[in-house]
Amino acid sequence: MNLELKILNTDILIIGGGTAGCFAALTIANNSDCQVIITEKANIKRSGCLAAGVNALNAYILKGETPESYLEYVRNDAEGIIREDLVISMAKRLNEVTRKVETMGLVIQKDSKGDYVARGRRNIKINGENIKPLLAEAVEEKKNVQVLNQVNMIDYVIQDNRVIGAYGFSIKDNIFYTIQAKAVICATGGAAGLYRPNNPGFSRHKMWYSPFNTGAGYAMGIRAGAEMTSMEMRFIALRCKDTIAPTGTIAQGVGASQINGKGEEYERNYGAPSTPNRMYSTIRENMEGRGPCYLETKGMPMETQEELYKAYLNMAPAQTLRWIERGKGPSVENVEIEGTEPYIVGGHTASGYWVDTERAATLVGLYAAGDVAGGSPQKYVTGCFAEGEIAALSAMSYIERIKPVSIDREQIINKFNNVTRFLKNSPGLLRVEDLEEAMQKVMDEYAGGISAGYMVNMDKLFIAREQIKILLDRSTFLRANDMHELVFIYEVIDRLYVCQVVIEHLIARKETRWHCYNENADYPKKDDEHFFRYVNSRYGNGNIEIIFREIVKKDEQYEHQD
Repeated sequence: MNLELKILNTDILIIGGGTAGCFAALTIANNSDCQVIITEKANIKRSGCLAAGVNALNAYILKGETPESYLEYVRNDAEGIIREDLVISMAKRLNEVTRKVETMGLVIQKDSKGDYVARGRRNIKINGENIKPLLAEAVEEKKNVQVLNQVNMIDYVIQDNRVIGAYGFSIKDNIFYTIQAKAVICATGGAAGLYRPNNPGFSRHKMWYSPFNTGAGYAMGIRAGAEMTSMEMRFIALRCKDTIAPTGTIAQGVGASQINGKGEEYERNYGAPSTPNRMYSTIRENMEGRGPCYLETKGMPMETQEELYKAYLNMAPAQTLRWIERGKGPSVENVEIEGTEPYIVGGHTASGYWVDTERAATLVGLYAAGDVAGGSPQKYVTGCFAEGEIAALSAMSYIERIKPVSIDREQIINKFNNVTRFLKNSPGLLRVEDLEEAMQKVMDEYAGGISAGYMVNMDKLFIAREQIKILLDRSTFLRANDMHELVFIYEVIDRLYVCQVVIEHLIARKETRWHCYNENADYPKKDDEHFFRYVNSRYGNGNIEIIFREIVKKDEQYEHQD
């Protein structure tokens, strides 16, 4: 198979056309004449975490709340390991970006006074089945924004110690892209599929987080030597059993309590309510023989049940279909809950690029927003909008100060040859599916997956480290027969790189800071004396260097120093 080599030029390249990527592009287009290219592995009309819709915006400053109170909530939930400067700068923009999306046509539910309908202290209800098409339509109307759908980006172009573009290839056409840019914004999703999922076989991709988000943005940064942070702070979602539908709509929207098989409320028996503790308490109840666990919905009014049916049709239709198919809605029987496999996702936890307050990564010319930007948990949809806006404004300012650099032709040819080798490899016995299954088995058993009760210990982590390295070495022998298969190869390679970094971070944090997220059997207690700090890392020459950094407070202006 012969690939066409195509070189494109733009002012700002945005990798990922999801929540943050679209908003970054709109910010640039509305504030400048800069030329923008968005590359999207799927199609921006239905891509990323908003592809199927969403029924609430989980980050909003309601009356009586402030950005500072939002910061306090995030700080408490994450046991203090957050970048306060990032969280507060995000929180100050939440309401304004919400207003902007509403002007695009997003329906936000309002009460008789015209105020947004609240769902808890920080959430508002929306009719969001079409939120992603609305964003995509707004982007496509901008004349200075070009969207390249079905293009998979694989690595940054680095020259003179600057990021000046990225490499990728088309999924449907035989084209290898080199896109030169004055600045790059990484706005890809987090990483799903590292661990063995809840559902096997044909249903293995029925998971909480988008299965198409395979950690590409993380892996590109890791391979380029960007500093990463908090990759040990995995996210494990508490979800409706089997459908893996969100539980917040029931727990917060209806106020349903978590109960065990004996009908007892149990969450408060395990400490103060928090996102990790809701998961941890459920795991413990099951392990100690008091499961299964449920959200107590039995006996709810029929009107409330109808509201739940409609709410789930906006974001997780499988749950509504399950209720209807069984003929037993939540008013008739409680909703059983379970934990998912671990994910690496900076929109819920703090995993991702180590960025400064301008969302600049440690690689000059590179910015990060959304799920790939670390240090700022609980950003959710509106937080991703806010970070996309900040990164866009920062990138626009940056390109005004620098002189463009042309990509060295030899570097392009070397990367082209590196990619096409997978199309030329001899057919072998190893398939992508085999490598993926082996990776998930290793991570599940030795790096704290579902079968291990999310618990790790040092001996198991050392085994995981060795086994993942072997699998990464074997990935060089994979063969692709077409561009679609080539995407699968890069997806599993990206996830293996992310696995390596996750394992090293789990080894480095010798404590249990967040139950389930980093439950360490060898170090079962929190250790503020030694580990009230960030665990960061930098990859180079096949090795991962661990870096410990001190906590940054909200009134501090962090900028990269070394």
